[in-house]
Amino acid sequence: MHPAAVEFSGVNRQFGSRRAAADVSFAVGAGESVALVGVNGAGKTTLLRCMLDYCRADSGTIRVFGVPSTRAEARSRLAWLPERFSPPYYLTGRDYLHYHASLRGAAHDEEAALERLRDLDFDPEALERPARTFSKGMLQKLGLAACLLARRPLTVLDEPMSGLDPLARSRVRSTLGRLRADGGALLFSSHALEDVAALCDRLVVIHGGRVAFAGTPAQLCARSGTTVLEQAFLQCIGASAA
Repeated sequence: MHPAAVEFSGVNRQFGSRRAAADVSFAVGAGESVALVGVNGAGKTTLLRCMLDYCRADSGTIRVFGVPSTRAEARSRLAWLPERFSPPYYLTGRDYLHYHASLRGAAHDEEAALERLRDLDFDPEALERPARTFSKGMLQKLGLAACLLARRPLTVLDEPMSGLDPLARSRVRSTLGRLRADGGALLFSSHALEDVAALCDRLVVIHGGRVAFAGTPAQLCARSGTTVLEQAFLQCIGASAA
């Protein structure tokens, strides 16, 4: 039996008096797409940071393809894009893609890079410009392209649609859909429930650092007696749209 792409088991993390993660357990199967959903401050990014060993869980375990997340080799099989992606300001877009490939110990594949950028509606001519001249949306597309060019069995994205216009969001959904179809595992956080419904096999609702629900979007809607995912989410966390 193959290990899960990611497995959180009883993870706890506290910052002073604030509990950011409280006995969190869930898994992402190999080739599965799972969304972390919750309001600001719910604990989603903290869980991702613990998985990446940017901070340590106070207790519990996180494994990436069976390897403890505290070991560097756990990160060799994943690609990661933070919500606030900011490449070195002095590099051009093309310089950054070369740099990112070198960090992976790979040669830059110009043809593959251009194809991926076109998929994301990024103008290839902008690659000659310094990153400091890019808009938020352009930076996001560049980061997504670099992340996907890594071709890792697990892709981890924190708010991947941040800063993107409707056309770019549609392109990203299509691109991530192909990633799923090709058997790649995807773990992402998002506030955009439309994107969650389109991209995930399962969602994990995090509220107050705890897992409030784990299952398919259809199961969450059925439990809440609605066909609208946003309404089901609000009911799950005990909130209302008013």
